[in-house]
Amino acid sequence: MATLKVRKLKSIPLELTVPGDKSISHRSVMFAGLCSGTTIIENFLPSDDCLCSLNAMKALGAEAEILETTEDGKPTKLAVTGHGMKLAKPGGPIDCGNSGTTMRLMSGILAGQDFASTLFGDESLSKRPMKRVADPLSLLGASMKGLGDKICAPITILGKKLRPISYQLPVASAQVKSAILLAGLQASGKTSVVEPVPTRDHTERLLAHFHVKTVRDGSTVSIYGGQKPDPENLYVPGDISSAAFWLVAAAATPGAQLTIKNVGLNPTRTGILNVLVRMGAQISDYVEQSEGEPRGNIVIHGGELNATVIGGQEIPNVIDELPILAVAAALARGQTVIKDARELRVKETDRIAAVAQNLRLMGVHVDEFEDGMEIFGGSPLKGAELTSFGDHRIAMAFAIAGLFAEGVTEIENTECIATSYPNFVEHLELFLNGSTTGVDRIDVINRMPRGFADRNPQD
Repeated sequence: MATLKVRKLKSIPLELTVPGDKSISHRSVMFAGLCSGTTIIENFLPSDDCLCSLNAMKALGAEAEILETTEDGKPTKLAVTGHGMKLAKPGGPIDCGNSGTTMRLMSGILAGQDFASTLFGDESLSKRPMKRVADPLSLLGASMKGLGDKICAPITILGKKLRPISYQLPVASAQVKSAILLAGLQASGKTSVVEPVPTRDHTERLLAHFHVKTVRDGSTVSIYGGQKPDPENLYVPGDISSAAFWLVAAAATPGAQLTIKNVGLNPTRTGILNVLVRMGAQISDYVEQSEGEPRGNIVIHGGELNATVIGGQEIPNVIDELPILAVAAALARGQTVIKDARELRVKETDRIAAVAQNLRLMGVHVDEFEDGMEIFGGSPLKGAELTSFGDHRIAMAFAIAGLFAEGVTEIENTECIATSYPNFVEHLELFLNGSTTGVDRIDVINRMPRGFADRNPQD
């Protein structure tokens, strides 16, 4: 079991480039595998989760040639060759690891195939409810069976000829929306999804990239069945959810300035920038590539943070960043309220309970609610022995908290970080001391260039 020890931060480096976007990497290999032909994917995130999606498509007949790798041999550039929408029956159950994205989106893909297939995952994924996907897929005509009332993994999907539906999402979820659209692509006619609030639109953007049209009308997104995706080479931008950890570290450090380069700036993912602006950070984001998935640079200038309220329609677009925003709240002056975030209860762990427990161990007063928490910020953090609960975002969020705590913060069970950010510890070490000699060293040269333009809080 891996343990990460973090000491207090003294300075912030000038710039950082984060790995490829996790959500886009998942979808890139899935959608490329549905094409007839070859797609070259660059800056793919070779995390455990995304490799599960790649291996799932390979099990269904797609081919993958590795063109470039990391130092430890994991693919960052690859050529994926698909053979059309009719997939091959897998030779056995498909392992989704810890990835809810893989399981939910693959369910939509498999719903329209003419064979039965089984998806399974690790202990954590096996506790996550899949009923929210099974319900609409059954209306489309597929059969999806799992364990218990919540339909937990392992799940078996019996693909059938699908009929179009119009489905009102009971809870805003980009993953459920995506599963329905991918099933709808295989139905005859128009399938529509009505969202209670807007969610991430990576699926719609990437379907368009592969020449599949979706139609947005207010809160409804629709797809017409029978369209065939065509191969189109793709560059995956850096992941703003990974950048979020460093953005909070810089935002909470008065006088710091940090540039995150070549990061995704999809408007449905930049909610964290608006929250940090409300809390007092100064942010500029520069879109350098606007077609498809916009990407560019983020420059953040740190200072004293103030409490805010995070809730309502912005929750779906900051859902992955809420653990690190809770850490920002602990470092801010005043009482921050996170609400309307019940979805956090059914992530890799119960993130509301996990965040509250770890913050309390660091000396923070937290009131926990069913759909969120109130965090009383501004008091000094103290080093503590914490657990990640097997959740990568909890592990990384509290590594950042440890940078601001007195003494040593020790986080157990951090091997889970590899599911989304394989070189996080390397970047943490670089963030601290400009080398990879261990996180206990904190002698960093302070490099902060002048010149800054504020981000408009209304953007």
